Amino acid sequence: MRILGSCVLFWLLTGYVSANTIITTVGSDVTLHCNYDAKYYGRLFVCWGRGDIPNSGCANEVIRSDGTKVTGRLSERYHLIGDLGEGDVSLTITQVQEGDSGVYGCRVEIPGWFNDHKHQTTLRVNPGRPLPLKVETREVKERTLTVRWTAPFDGGRPITTYIIEIKNKYASWDTAIRTEVTQPQLTQVTLVDLRPYKTYNLRMFAANSVGTSETSNVLTITTKEGVPEGPPFDVQLQALSSDSISVTWKPPKTDLRNGVLRSYTISYREDEGNQFKRWQHVSVTATREVESFTLTNLKPSTWYSVRLQAKTSAGTGPASDSPRCSTLDEETTAASSTVTSSSSSSAAAAAATTRTHHTSLTPVHTALTAQMVPTSTAWEETTSTLTLVPPDPPVIELKEVKDNAISLFWTPGFEGDSPTTGYFLEYKAANASWDYTESVVDFSPNETDATIIEINPSTYNIRMFAKSSVGTSKASNVLTVTTGGTDRERENLIPTFPNDSESVMTAENTQGVPTAAIVVPIVVVPLIGTVMLLILRRMKHRNGHLNVWMSRTALRYKGSDSLQEL
Repeated sequence: MRILGSCVLFWLLTGYVSANTIITTVGSDVTLHCNYDAKYYGRLFVCWGRGDIPNSGCANEVIRSDGTKVTGRLSERYHLIGDLGEGDVSLTITQVQEGDSGVYGCRVEIPGWFNDHKHQTTLRVNPGRPLPLKVETREVKERTLTVRWTAPFDGGRPITTYIIEIKNKYASWDTAIRTEVTQPQLTQVTLVDLRPYKTYNLRMFAANSVGTSETSNVLTITTKEGVPEGPPFDVQLQALSSDSISVTWKPPKTDLRNGVLRSYTISYREDEGNQFKRWQHVSVTATREVESFTLTNLKPSTWYSVRLQAKTSAGTGPASDSPRCSTLDEETTAASSTVTSSSSSSAAAAAATTRTHHTSLTPVHTALTAQMVPTSTAWEETTSTLTLVPPDPPVIELKEVKDNAISLFWTPGFEGDSPTTGYFLEYKAANASWDYTESVVDFSPNETDATIIEINPSTYNIRMFAKSSVGTSKASNVLTVTTGGTDRERENLIPTFPNDSESVMTAENTQGVPTAAIVVPIVVVPLIGTVMLLILRRMKHRNGHLNVWMSRTALRYKGSDSLQEL
């Protein structure tokens, strides 16, 4: 009886304390509940503190209220957002950190002895995955794309990797090319070797030691038009008369057009043995899939060579083959006109119209030439009187090559007589000429490093120039860089991500037998199945060896850290 009495007395002195536990992740907002009957008791004094609730007041008080409003708080992260008039004095903590973990106590001071309402909550804050980042387009060119982003909240653990996926707009994400960049300080990256006038989707992920974030926003980007890579084909010539030849052709193949075809340039010249005259040119608007045009004002009984070039807004593509055709002699044309006078009249009218059009082109070209010559002369006169010095080229160095990502930095040279306004980088295939530079990437004057993602791994030459209002520097030193692995290795890099609600599984959390069941069938030959079954049983008992195997397999994925560790 004495023990029971002591327990009752202790309960009366301390009061009844209800308790519960809440688990949340870093960066979230959490609410710790506490309520009393304000309609019965009226508005009462309330406080929240950290640690066990003492006999009076609140230990390590974080917030308090007189029942109508908040009268004090330790930090702006602590709020009483419930309806105080209804007795809802729940504590809300915004942007919780791991340091917020611990015991929180709520005390409502009810008049009378041992009447206080006390509620205790244990808060456990765990680190989480990074929040999704927001990516935006900085610059789009024919074959390059530069994107940038702001580092997201890291979930309580440092971000270790950014993952970039890019795919054709109309393909599934399973076909995307994925690159892992293990430079968490980056906020910008340039993708090169894209196709002109193609539409891509791009998205990004951030990863830390806990896991991978949900996907970022998805960018839809169409690269700018480029010069056609292929010539018109199936060029056909037919002599119509002694002074006209019909030309028909088909446009370049669709995947070589690199944009919307605007026009064609038809070049023709007399081709009599070893005697070649100067090319003459006619521009024809692109209208359909099979084009035709009639050359007029030609010489009778004369051989002509004809070639065609397609043009987009970016420029003119390569020339087609140059087939030959001879105009008819005048006697044949006269006989033909006697038999079909009406048709000849129509042809003559068409030829006259064409001649008028063709003749009108010559003054235009002449006028353009006349305007260009004085401009060139004026430039030569100006530069001959100036002694301003352009900037020296930067010195570029390779920081890292990882899979298809190239990280480099450069040291600016002497600025010359005017401040440097920017840099631009050129790259090409190692076996190609600099005349066939694949892309140019621009950088601001305050940038001194960059990470470039090469979509089609190969061996490339890279060089850089500095520019100012005076001019452009000479070329820098040339880097030779080989990116990516073999085709078979790239086939193994199919992007795989956990569901948004799941974390990436570690190798240690995987049981021996199921993991082996994934790996072993790739190499097992049915005739030795019994032997392999014995090996599997041994591996089940020697889980450590299996973990090493899986760890090595993970190294086949892109990035220095295996996916299991992200």
